[in-house]
Amino acid sequence: MAKWFGIFTLMVCCGFNINAQEIMYSSDSAKVYSPDTVTLHIAPRKLQPVRAPKTIMHELTFGFRMATNGWSIYSELGKVKTGDQKRADIFHNLLYYQLEFTEKKDPKEQKIPGATTNRFGGSSSYKYGKINSLYAVKIGVGYQKLIAGKPDTGCVSIHWANTVGFALGLLKPYYLNVESDPHTIKFSDATQDHFLDQNSIDGYAGFSKGLDELTFVPGGHIRSAINFDFSTNKHNVIGVQVGVNAEFYSQKMQLMASSLPPRSAYYDMFIAFQFGKRW
Repeated sequence: MAKWFGIFTLMVCCGFNINAQEIMYSSDSAKVYSPDTVTLHIAPRKLQPVRAPKTIMHELTFGFRMATNGWSIYSELGKVKTGDQKRADIFHNLLYYQLEFTEKKDPKEQKIPGATTNRFGGSSSYKYGKINSLYAVKIGVGYQKLIAGKPDTGCVSIHWANTVGFALGLLKPYYLNVESDPHTIKFSDATQDHFLDQNSIDGYAGFSKGLDELTFVPGGHIRSAINFDFSTNKHNVIGVQVGVNAEFYSQKMQLMASSLPPRSAYYDMFIAFQFGKRW
């Protein structure tokens, strides 16, 4: 009896051990694993698509121009024109629109101090013989053609730029303060003796005097220049322009009393400094 009881007990223990091993190693539904055989499953990382650099298509610049007969401030808005969009930042032409404000000066203009002490306690300077000031607002369209590109950021790109457009001349009389007259005077047949008498001139009456007497003179302009871009970043513009400019107006204008005959055409050479952004 004791013999059979021992055999029965041994069979129960063996069966329990086998069942435990099946639960630990073979149960697919419960997914139970031994601590010695656990395997970590890591989901593959999803790669983000690499975006290509945005193609440069526009350009906005501002500049200051010094000419042989005056000065200008201007702005240009351009659109890139190229057959190779991938290299538009280094090899491109440019179609642009320009807005400009300029002052024209006569080569004979020279600023000198007033001969007498004015009522403000100082001597004011003025331009002797100047009878009119000429300003102009110009709008134009131009095309900047590539001559040499910028394959490297340390290089200089060179373009040939040509502009043509409309010009509106603003002719303003030049007023002086004189000792012999309590009021400011401008040049005329009646005042020319006092206007040109250096011994009685106190000085310039100021820019605002004569603004209500502006004469508007329509005309046109044309310009040709070589543009050098020195920027080291393809999104910036740092340039220098050298070129020639011509303006034509619908009537003749006289800036100096000694400059005869009056002129309707003005020519100059210039150098300009330009900066801006591309995007």
